[in-house]
Amino acid sequence: MPSKRPVKTKEASTEQKIKEAARKLFTQKGFAATRTRDIAEEAGINLALLNYYFRSKQKLFDLIMLENFRQFIGGISANFTDETLTMEEKVKKVVNGYIDFLTEFPDLPLFILNEIQGNPSALTVRLSEELAPARRMFFQQLVDSKKEGKTTLDPFQFIANLVGLSVFPFVAKPLLQRVLNVSDEQFRAYMDDRRTLVPMWIGMMMKGKP
Repeated sequence: MPSKRPVKTKEASTEQKIKEAARKLFTQKGFAATRTRDIAEEAGINLALLNYYFRSKQKLFDLIMLENFRQFIGGISANFTDETLTMEEKVKKVVNGYIDFLTEFPDLPLFILNEIQGNPSALTVRLSEELAPARRMFFQQLVDSKKEGKTTLDPFQFIANLVGLSVFPFVAKPLLQRVLNVSDEQFRAYMDDRRTLVPMWIGMMMKGKP
């Protein structure tokens, strides 16, 4: 009797090709402008096969968004739930993780922000629920740090500064490069510098230094 393993491998390969094609097109064009036919053509399959694996564009989009968001926010979640790390160590790990990730996927943050703003749905609730454990642990650690006199920042300002300083340069990359006449190579060098600079700035803000 022939083994079914090759069939399963083929199915997994086809599904992965569809997801990769969908991720590429959704990121480039957004949800509304991407047709299922476009995804099928990008994946090199027919439309009927795409519909066999994913019954609707919305279902495929929600899956891609969830995976993208998990990748995007995963660094914060994983590091802030690690009880063996100090707050300073967590900041360094998060900053380095974001710079590594966004160097590879620079279009992702703007795509996520645009789609969450333009397509609010139950997906955003699910994403919030997934972040809940990290959020609770982080808030408690920040409260403890305040009591110990180690920081004056509240949670909103802390996260806004941490994510903003780490992510915004990638969102604003086209503008920064045009205005400041910065090449791709120079931009990467500046981002590498921020691996040291951002934790230093966050540390100064936590201590209330100007």
